Amino acid sequence: MVPDNSIAEKLVEIEKKVQTKVFGSQYGDKISDIKSVAPNDDHRHILKEEEEDKQLLEQAEKFDDVFCFQSSPDYITGGILRDYQIRGLNWLISLEENNINGILADEMGLGKTLQTISLLGYMKHYKGINGPFLIILPKSTITNWENEFHKWCPTLKTVVLKGTVEERNEIIKECILPSKFEVLLTNYELVMKNMSVLQKFTWKYIVIDEGHRIKNDKSKLSECVRRLKSTNRLLITGTPLQNDLHELWSLLNFLMPEHFSDSESFDSLFSTENCLSNNDEIILKLHKILKPFLLRRIKSDVETTLLPKKELKVYVGLSGMQRKYYQNILTKNLEVITAQGKKEKSRLMNIIMHLRKCCNHPYLFDGAEVGPPFFTGPHLIYNSGKMILLDKLLTRLKEQGSRVLIFSQMARMLDILSDYCWMKKYDYCRLDGQTSYEDREENIKAFNKPGSEKFIFLLTTRAGGLGINLTTADVVILYDSDWNPQMDLQAMDRAHRIGQTKQVKVFRLVTQNSVEERIQKASEKKLVLDSIVIQQGRGSSGKKGLSGEDMLNAIRYDCNKIMAGDGDSITDEDIDTILKRAEEKTNEFNEELKKVKENSLRYFSMDTTNGTDSLYNFEGKDFSSKKNTDEFFFEMPKRERKNNIYANIKNTIKKDKENKFEISMPKQVQLKDYHFYPSELTEIQEREMNYYKQVKGIPAEVPDKNDGKSKKELTKIRKELQKKIDNALPLTVEEQSLKKELIKQGFGNWGKKEFNNFVKACEKYGRDDFEAIAAEIGTKTCEEVVEYSKVFFSRYKELQDGIRIMEQIEKGERAIERRIKNLKALELRVSKWKSRTWTEDQDRFILLKFLEYGGEGDDVYNKIYQDIAESSDFIFDYFLLSKSTAEIQKRIHTLLRHIDIDMNGKNSDDLDSTNCKEKRGRKRKLSESTVD
Repeated sequence: MVPDNSIAEKLVEIEKKVQTKVFGSQYGDKISDIKSVAPNDDHRHILKEEEEDKQLLEQAEKFDDVFCFQSSPDYITGGILRDYQIRGLNWLISLEENNINGILADEMGLGKTLQTISLLGYMKHYKGINGPFLIILPKSTITNWENEFHKWCPTLKTVVLKGTVEERNEIIKECILPSKFEVLLTNYELVMKNMSVLQKFTWKYIVIDEGHRIKNDKSKLSECVRRLKSTNRLLITGTPLQNDLHELWSLLNFLMPEHFSDSESFDSLFSTENCLSNNDEIILKLHKILKPFLLRRIKSDVETTLLPKKELKVYVGLSGMQRKYYQNILTKNLEVITAQGKKEKSRLMNIIMHLRKCCNHPYLFDGAEVGPPFFTGPHLIYNSGKMILLDKLLTRLKEQGSRVLIFSQMARMLDILSDYCWMKKYDYCRLDGQTSYEDREENIKAFNKPGSEKFIFLLTTRAGGLGINLTTADVVILYDSDWNPQMDLQAMDRAHRIGQTKQVKVFRLVTQNSVEERIQKASEKKLVLDSIVIQQGRGSSGKKGLSGEDMLNAIRYDCNKIMAGDGDSITDEDIDTILKRAEEKTNEFNEELKKVKENSLRYFSMDTTNGTDSLYNFEGKDFSSKKNTDEFFFEMPKRERKNNIYANIKNTIKKDKENKFEISMPKQVQLKDYHFYPSELTEIQEREMNYYKQVKGIPAEVPDKNDGKSKKELTKIRKELQKKIDNALPLTVEEQSLKKELIKQGFGNWGKKEFNNFVKACEKYGRDDFEAIAAEIGTKTCEEVVEYSKVFFSRYKELQDGIRIMEQIEKGERAIERRIKNLKALELRVSKWKSRTWTEDQDRFILLKFLEYGGEGDDVYNKIYQDIAESSDFIFDYFLLSKSTAEIQKRIHTLLRHIDIDMNGKNSDDLDSTNCKEKRGRKRKLSESTVD
């Protein structure tokens, strides 16, 4: 298919505009004239010698200052740039020299931040341009950017606009409005709130980190940044596109509004249908247009020391409980699944959400877990096929010394994984959308610190996918997949980035023959579809969101296999066998994708019905055709004959006789250190669990923290633990009563958040201000705080970081004591003077000038007097302007005396005595005039 004339004309027009923007400034404005004058493509003798000489001189003058770095710049002090980063810096410099705005779209982890800092350093040190530069970034990465500036280019004066309203107003007044900065860092929200201030400047550079945040040209952020005046603009993003090509137009419109002003023409020109119509010419034209101002590189191309990540798709079966819930969801929504005609997207999305919850863990449904009271135990594992596999996999990874990142879409799934880690005694950190900024930074630091014992980091894909460096981990487990494959790529890149010394392994858990498998396959094929837009595997195109047909086919995928099944489909295989089979299936699927990619892209779109490699072609059926949709047959679960009531009673009696020694899992409380349960409770619960393991035949587990012990020592420890299990006895009635009493003595109703608030409140108000502490916590009464405080300060050493916490509280109390002492001293000092006429700004000014002129000397006070008269800060300060040279000298001497007294630690009585004696004109040394 050849593009029609209108499309071709638009391509030529856009290409001409872009090429003129890129190359026109190098050759002057003669390009159009040359094309119009030269007949038969003969470009000879068009310019006269004088005109050509003039152009050559202009070009020479223009490019005299162009600099191309061959090695890492001297102003970069925190290390050296890698070769590809130097090339990226030179590319950014060439854009600036040609007055072109661009997109730095390197893959995540290649140092886009450092390349941007190097560009701003070049502007200052080589071009003498000290800003102002504005960098707009996500709130979560502000601290990281600030630290990177201090590390790599400390000569750039950086100011961060953040904090409360009062703090921001102070920063604006003291630093921004007086232009006491070169680089201003702030986040998206504060840009919108402080437009009146930011619009006062003409910015040399506006840099937007995670530039795809302005992909929606109708959003408030997009409208605000377009109103800011600037000379140059730069977008930084690791994912240039995420949904459709209109987003690309929004980015280009921000960078070059004069050339990309008509969104409708652009959308029609590069619509998905045109791109997928085997029209290679259109794709080449798009690449040609983007090439001058978009730099995109991936790790495998530039970072030879970084080993490629290895991804395995591990397929698991459903447990009996999962299969029951899955069948119930399908049966309950039978009317929707078999419906013909128009599809209700909201209802279909709700069904998919419930099916995905079922694939993850049935406990995500309220009422599925037995309780209350709830207790941790093996049931957390064996009721989910993924958890059974995860348990085997983590055991192996722990033995290998690996460290693991586990990503899930659902925060409540992290709750279950947290309970699992507690049960297995794995040290872990957690980060989700509810994690505060302070806790986020503390968890990342704790996980990355040398010698850290943290084995697992639990993260939600959306909250943990950006602005985080976790290269100390070498294994990534995707507990579930996202419809948008870019989200999963971002999650993997938390560990697979520069600084990683090991090969990163990615395990993607997929429930076989379920909606999850459908989602995963669709995501993989979506990446292949995306490759034609910007770069293989990292761009994006296709329709925004899912159609009702997409969702319905995902729900129907292999649902009859699940409905026909009974019980669980989990095999009791060792982890090596599972991983070997996963590698084989992953290779098979990769080969399938390779064949799809080699075929014409015409056969692979989200809405076409042609070809054998269609997205909707599974199990030999083409689900995209209306005929197949209308004829879909839903197979109901197998009907089973029910025993009559007497048979049930008989079977129950028989079962009870056979299982007379069956016992249920003991109900145990989670022994968190901040609950301060009596130590006897730990021993009782351990004995109780040992007896349960004895009855159930559960063997002793190998300790997780072996501290470098040999196999022989571990075997000895295991035997000792097994001996305790074998000799365990059930709790007596008295011990069961004692257990209940011990539970009451603890503080099980105190959550982690309340504990953290208690510690912070003690630090802020002091340990004895119980009312203020209770108000800070918000959920506890003053009496409860008093009771908890008594136990806390007597048993704080039992906490994991008890000593550090106590030092933190004592530090806060010392600060409170100093503050009270300073206030009293200030009240005492102020009370000795009836009025105050001089201000701090006036005192500061005259003292700094006194210091500047070297102290006492000829004509010093006359110079200070003259400086006051010429200063713009005191142009309306009639009090200061009315002071004579003698009064200024007297004031400086008074201030110097007070400074001397404060430095020597003398009290107010000494000051009063000294003042009185000076007033009487006694010319003695200060030490002789002191009153005892």
